[in-house]
Amino acid sequence: MVGATAVGQVVLLNGVSSSGKSTLARQLLADFDTPWFHMGVDMFGAMRAEAQTHDLDEAGLTEVLRRTRAGFHRAVRGMALAGNNIVMDYVLSEPWRLADLLTVMEDVDVIFVGVHCDAAVLTDREVARGDRVVGTAVAQIEPTHNHGLYDVEVDTSAGDIRSCAARIREYLAEQPAPTVRAFHALRRRR
Repeated sequence: MVGATAVGQVVLLNGVSSSGKSTLARQLLADFDTPWFHMGVDMFGAMRAEAQTHDLDEAGLTEVLRRTRAGFHRAVRGMALAGNNIVMDYVLSEPWRLADLLTVMEDVDVIFVGVHCDAAVLTDREVARGDRVVGTAVAQIEPTHNHGLYDVEVDTSAGDIRSCAARIREYLAEQPAPTVRAFHALRRRR
């Protein structure tokens, strides 16, 4: 049995595909003075049986993806409740994802970070990666950021990853828990 442990913090990096979230998460882990975990939704998707997933019809795939993402939310919460600090790498491109997180993370200190990137840079990154459908990231911009409220925002096309990570660390130093964060305000809007 685990003893009473302080709840960990979650730095939620929300940005479109190819915006630099995973690179930013790795930089944050390298920069923090204490051990943090990087939990990205892509890591959870990679756990699914690939062949069987590809065999699903559209409705079946939609349901599997919904369950994967809902499970991801709860896994991050579980790690935080066990006292772990988490950098969560995600794309909140569907309204239900944010709504679910607002409920699931009720008792967790979430630092909500908007990860932005210029549309032309996103397209260049998709082309360079070669494993993305070009145009996906630009199409995700509006639905991913339409809630309009963050604790801190960074632009990976305007600054290097180190400066983006430094901005997030500065926010954490200036606004330690407990404090009112964006998730509190977003919950009040419901």
